[in-house]
Amino acid sequence: MLKMLKHFSNSEAGAVTVDWVVLTAAIVGLAAGTIQTIGSANEALGTSTSQRIAEQTVGEE
Repeated sequence: MLKMLKHFSNSEAGAVTVDWVVLTAAIVGLAAGTIQTIGSANEALGTSTSQRIAEQTVGEE
């Protein structure tokens, strides 16, 4: 039992998996934040563009 426990504590195979999980979670978090920021700015731009188009008169002389 002690030999198996010692082997388990010295094994580093799972450490690489944990590193990848942490890195992937960080990338997903950054991507979500970026998408949120770009989405908000895009919505504001679309609203202002829509208002400017609605204010324009076409075909009146």
